[in-house]
Amino acid sequence: MEKTRISKLLAERGLCSRREADAYIERGWVRVDGKVATLGEKAFPHQSITLDKSAQARQTARVTIILNKPVGYVSGQAEDGYRPAATLITPDRQFDRDKHTFNPSHLRGLAPAGRLDIDSQGLLVLTQDGRIARQLIGEDSEVEKEYLVRVEGKIAGNGLQLLNHGLSLDGDVLRPAQVSWQNDDQLKFILQEGKKRQIRRMCQMVGLTVVGLKRVRMGNVTLADLPPGKWRYLKSHERFL
Repeated sequence: MEKTRISKLLAERGLCSRREADAYIERGWVRVDGKVATLGEKAFPHQSITLDKSAQARQTARVTIILNKPVGYVSGQAEDGYRPAATLITPDRQFDRDKHTFNPSHLRGLAPAGRLDIDSQGLLVLTQDGRIARQLIGEDSEVEKEYLVRVEGKIAGNGLQLLNHGLSLDGDVLRPAQVSWQNDDQLKFILQEGKKRQIRRMCQMVGLTVVGLKRVRMGNVTLADLPPGKWRYLKSHERFL
């Protein structure tokens, strides 16, 4: 059995992200079998690795925000004159202000966990918590993402079957999806991956053009009645998985 970097083991155990782990190790907040760990140190998977109360408190204080992103905003950094979705996280746009108090410190290190392109709308998660980011967008993520997709055009004869399984993008075979018609011009997609503009490209491959795309769910967290352009904090009882 080979040793693994402590930061990787902590991330795999869902205690924090690798970057957070390295920061905690530098502060002396990580112990392996009771001994203070050092940066770059490795350990066996069966060894006891614990976080100091200071690190646990730091993790608990990290916030996660649910935003109903409108069309016209980019998920991440500003590009081509378009504003990032994070600029919508302001006190006046908070939907649950009667339950949670906004603090400007909640904007520090806040990053989107997953893409939602400029022409799409709906549920966007922004978080300070590396554990949640890894859960949603890590290579081994099993969190379902559900979309309602309005389309135009005539679908190929076996198009629906191919959308469910059988297409490849960027040289990779896509994971099986759950795709079904909701009405004459709207499809429901449930995916467990998120390649760039994946749904639009999938639809194009079977003869359809996407004219509207809305993400309504990520795991167990739904958009529900959150209005466009508004945001709320992830509730203490909510879990993506």
